[in-house]
Amino acid sequence: MDRAALADFLRRRRAALLPTDVGLPSGARRRAPGLRREEVAALTGMSADYYTRLEQSRGPQPSEQMLAALARALRLTDDERDYLFRTAGHSAPDRRSSLPHVAPALLRVLDRLEDTPALILSNLGEPLVANRMAQSLFGDVSARTGLDRSDVYRWFTEPASRAVYPEDDHARQARALVANLRVAYGAMGPRSRAGELVRALQTASAEFAELWARHEVAARFEDHKTLIHPELGAIELDCQVLFTEDQSQALLVLTAAPHTEAAEKLELLAVLGTQRFGG
Repeated sequence: MDRAALADFLRRRRAALLPTDVGLPSGARRRAPGLRREEVAALTGMSADYYTRLEQSRGPQPSEQMLAALARALRLTDDERDYLFRTAGHSAPDRRSSLPHVAPALLRVLDRLEDTPALILSNLGEPLVANRMAQSLFGDVSARTGLDRSDVYRWFTEPASRAVYPEDDHARQARALVANLRVAYGAMGPRSRAGELVRALQTASAEFAELWARHEVAARFEDHKTLIHPELGAIELDCQVLFTEDQSQALLVLTAAPHTEAAEKLELLAVLGTQRFGG
């Protein structure tokens, strides 16, 4: 671990960012450029003291989980993320087998979306980051690990995960998930994380095995969705999708037409957050 190089890299990356770059209010005029240390700490979920020690070349070796959080908070590119890991004494994550690093360009867009549900998905259906409204609508899976992080895996192994969609839409959604996974499998190959996911689902779900055998291929999302919230009921939303250039990640933005019942429900959702009425 090169503590001096790590400290200098963190300081320079922090100084290069404005609060608005990471979805924070600009606030009062600042004496120094860039984010404050406590803001970086809050974005990564670590203590301000811990982060300060890293920048002062006197902290312990950060874990890989902590480095991944720092890479996301500082909006690092893949190459910068790899450098961060190596400087901290870890091997760079395998880009083919590890959980994808969130594309900074998509994060910059997500940072500006506060009044409508939005989330970034990997091509394996893993929610990589979601705003507060999306977590309220779809649930928070940030604590999940392994295959359980994938919406595709949970759809075919956890019946309760389907509750967010109307029952008469389950068949269409199942086909869409499998067709999207087929695209990822074709791009990543049978020995990749996509291949691992396919093999696990073929064993765990006869429904998945039947749909996989159809060989349907489609990298798209429905333009219009009806989603079910436990307290607000059905919400009809339009879905817009922004892909990275290699289509390995997608930003989903869900909106409602103005002056509609769905728009009113989204306003309630913004107030409700992850709480529950009557709770």
